[in-house]
This record gives sequence, C-alpha cells and structure tokens, in this order.
Amino acid sequence: MSRVGIINCQLGNIGSIVKRIKGHTITIIDEPQKLKQVDKLILPGVGHFGKGIEFLKNNNLLEALNEEVLINKKPILGICLGMQLLMNSSEEGDAQGLGWIDGSVKRFHIQNSQQYKIPHTGWNTVNSQNNSPLFRGVENERFYFVHSYYVDCTLPEHIIGTSTYEDTFTCAVQKGNIFGTQFHPEKSHNQGLTLINNFLQL
Repeated sequence: MSRVGIINCQLGNIGSIVKRIKGHTITIIDEPQKLKQVDKLILPGVGHFGKGIEFLKNNNLLEALNEEVLINKKPILGICLGMQLLMNSSEEGDAQGLGWIDGSVKRFHIQNSQQYKIPHTGWNTVNSQNNSPLFRGVENERFYFVHSYYVDCTLPEHIIGTSTYEDTFTCAVQKGNIFGTQFHPEKSHNQGLTLINNFLQL
C-alpha cells in the first residue's frame, strides 16, 4: 500500500482520481509540509497553464516539489495540465513551467477545422514506446482526451506515448521518476485504471 499525495491546484475535479485509487492512503496536498507524508505524487489539472504555476508558487509548493521529486526521487504523475506543467514553458500565458522535462506546450493549429475540432475531446489510441512501465498491459490502448494544447517534447527518449489528431503529438512522457499523460486515465475505464495501478506499483 502506497501513501499517495494528490496535489490540489484547484483546477479540475480531483474527486474522479480519488475514486480510482483503491487500497492506498490518499492525502490532498495543498501545503508543502504534506509532501513529506506521501510516497508518490499525482499532479492533475484542467485549465490554464499560468494559473497552475501561480497556485504552486502562491502555496510555496515549487521549492518543496523540487526537493521531493528531483532530490528525493519520489515518483510523480502529471495528468493533462499536470503533464504540461512539467515542461519549460507554454504558449498559454508567459509563465515558466517546472522545467523537469525539456519541452514546451503549444496550441493545436488545425488545418481541417471541419473534421478536427478544438478542444480535442474524445477517445484516441495511444501508441506506447520506449518500454515504459506505465503502459504495462495497456500498450496501444484507447484513452480519453480533453485539451487544446499539446506537449512538444525535445528529447525522443522522454516520449513514451504518442497519439494522432490530424498530426501526431506527444501524449505521454517519462524522465526517470517523472511521468506525464496528456489524456485522463481516471476517465479511461479499465485501461486507465491499469495505468494508474502501474504507477502506484512503482
């Protein structure tokens, strides 16, 4: 059994994630001292990149997260906006990201707007790669997406999943103990539950 900390950036409903975690102790993280109480971290979010970083700064979580993730090597899973916050920067606002994975966040520029709507909403196949333990048993499955921005990851070795929405884009990343998914595993039925359990078993 793991002690799981869910970072509450007040951007999106974390209740759906809590419901998908069974047999583990859950702590909602809204202040830095709580980070010491958990073994693994989940950083969810839906919404604005700048507001997500602002929340972490205003609640003194940035320095504490750097210590727990980069120094103490606690596994962390960023979901949707949470994955985007792992990057250096975003076209959505002018805030700097956490910078844990080298890359930037860009807005979709769709050519065929009749067929491909923004935000990208719905089920898409995720092509797993680089043999990440996150996708054990759910390689090349379909997951649920809701987003208008995507991650442009600099180094191919950090890309563990891609999907296609007019063009192919990065939808899952890993750098050591740092993981991210653009899709929502908590809304992706059994394959999403398997992915979450894979993370919790690290």
